Amino acid sequence: MKILVSNDDGVHAEGILALSEALSAIAEVVVVAPDRNHSGASHSLTLENPLRVETMAHNGFIAVKGTPTDCVHLAVNELLKPAPDLVVSGINHGANLGDDVIYSGTVAAATEGRHLGLPAIAVSLVGGQHFASAAHYARLLVQALMTQPLPADQILNVNVPDLPLEQIKGMRVTRLGCRHPAEAVIVEQDPRGRPIYWIGPPGATQDAGEGTDFAAIEAGYVSITPLQVDITAYRHLAGLQTWIEGL
Repeated sequence: MKILVSNDDGVHAEGILALSEALSAIAEVVVVAPDRNHSGASHSLTLENPLRVETMAHNGFIAVKGTPTDCVHLAVNELLKPAPDLVVSGINHGANLGDDVIYSGTVAAATEGRHLGLPAIAVSLVGGQHFASAAHYARLLVQALMTQPLPADQILNVNVPDLPLEQIKGMRVTRLGCRHPAEAVIVEQDPRGRPIYWIGPPGATQDAGEGTDFAAIEAGYVSITPLQVDITAYRHLAGLQTWIEGL
């Protein structure tokens, strides 16, 4: 198996190093990742500028001057011949729970892999210390996919508690919870007195009830949520049709 590894924290991030090392023990791994941090890039593509790539001399990782989605798109369609069998994105430095998946470049890299027809996993550590724990579960899930493939229309969004491996209680299949809207914008001034703005932290949890990814992490379990590319709100189709007919 050939695995494409990418992320949104950049090619030098600790998480992608831990992930590539763990997966290299069971498969051929090729790392294609942004040359710098692109957290929050979501599923953006670079369309107005050319993409430039550089192979890192010390480890062979390929750095792309672009977004996480650029990296996977470029790798699958051009750089890797033959194409990879699987895309694994991460290990993200921080959670991708609930609404986070809307903004996450880590989840977007995996989604682009699925959009291009490949099985895909996004892996995040809910913290910044125990990357070995997240790498262990990433490898476990990849090994399972090798022998027992899942239906191809899903992306696995995996969040791992920031705990030593022996303290993690197991894995739970979850749904996405949600956060309150993030309203904080931090206003400062540059040295010339002009206002500058920083996007603030995410909102507090709103739906963290039983069965959610938030609840699993809080209880010490790895959260595994199946996501899909098709975001049609099917349960609203009939109601929308009725509304349109009444105009």
